[in-house]
This record gives sequence, structure tokens and C-alpha cells, in this order.
Amino acid sequence: MSIQDFIKNSILESGAFDGASLTSIVLGIITALAMGAVIYVVYSKFYVGVIYSRSFAITLVGMTVLTAMVTLAISTNIVISLGMVGALSIVRFRTAVKDPLDLLYLFWAITTGITSGAGMYLLVVITAAIMIAMIVIFYHKQQKGRIYIAVIHYVGDEVGDNVIRAFGKMKYFIKSKTVRKGRTELSVEVYCKNNDTFFLDKIRDTEGVEDATLIQYNGEYHG
Repeated sequence: MSIQDFIKNSILESGAFDGASLTSIVLGIITALAMGAVIYVVYSKFYVGVIYSRSFAITLVGMTVLTAMVTLAISTNIVISLGMVGALSIVRFRTAVKDPLDLLYLFWAITTGITSGAGMYLLVVITAAIMIAMIVIFYHKQQKGRIYIAVIHYVGDEVGDNVIRAFGKMKYFIKSKTVRKGRTELSVEVYCKNNDTFFLDKIRDTEGVEDATLIQYNGEYHG
């Protein structure tokens, strides 16, 4: 008897995988691992947040595999399923998700693990294709323009009107305006197509403007 047959017979005789073949279990885990790697690559390629977290990307792979394992365990043994439900009911996740889009990747990883563990491989592939197509479309749409926060310090009320005129026909929204003894700080959210920041030169050349700072803003445009 070979080592592979010995391990297979030992597992099956122990009753750990009643009703499920070792082949389907291995295939489910391998599928989850492969799709977790796909999610990792997509997240790394199309990440548009402020700070990229490699640990979060790796977590997506591990979460996919572990979810598949839980699904396989629940579907093969009623005793394990009851114990798993009790164990998972006391788990509390307190890590805050900074980017709402990260929730999309989290649910993608979890649902991929569930469907892989359930043996629904066609559903896994179709869903992955739809998700990738959607992310690519919105990514390229977002690349057509960037949102910035312009922080401008100037002196004089008339200077403020000239600063606003410098934005021209660009989409902008005044976020805040702080006045301190004649000195004004103006924060403006502005949408720049093709990363064209020519307006900053106009603001800098405006008489009465002390300085102008442009900060890339990762968020949705209001207005």
C-alpha cells in the first residue's frame, strides 16, 4: 500500500469527511487558493487608495482559502458544523476598513471561498470575470481625472474673488474658509481632467496670494 492510499484510507475511515471525496476537497482548496491569488493580483493592480496595504492583500488570499475550508467542514460533518457555528459566533472583528472599496474585495474573497468549498466552480469563474470587468471599467473611468484639495492663503476680500475666477470652468466645491485677522485660508475641492493643474499657476500669480498647495484627495466629488 502506498503512502497516498494509506493517508486517504485513514482519513476516510476516521469519518472526518463523510459524504465527500478527497478529490473534491483538494479541488475545492486549490480552486480557492487560485482565485485568492487572482483577487490579490486584481487588488494590487487596481488599488486607488492613499496607502496600499500588502498585508490586507495577503489576507484576501488567506480568507478565501479558510472560508473554503469552513464550507467543506460544514458540508461534510454535522457535528463539525455545529461546533464551527458556535466557535465563529464568539469571534469579533474590530479592524476598521478605511476604504469602502475594500469591503468589495472582502466579500469577493469570502463568497469565492464559500462557492469553491461548495463545488460551484463555474459560478466562481463567472463571478470573477464579472468583477474584474467591472473594476477595470471603473478604474479606467477614474483615471480620466483626479480630485484634489487646493489650500490657498491670501490677504484681502477681493483677492478671494480673483482666486475663485482662476478655477474657470473647472468643477470645484469650497470645502472650508477660515479668516484670521485679515488672512484667509481657503480649501477647495477641485476635479482635474487628465491631471491638468494649470489653474494653480494662475492662483499663484494672483496678487495677494501668499501660497497655494495642491493635495491629491481620495474620495468622491461632491457637486
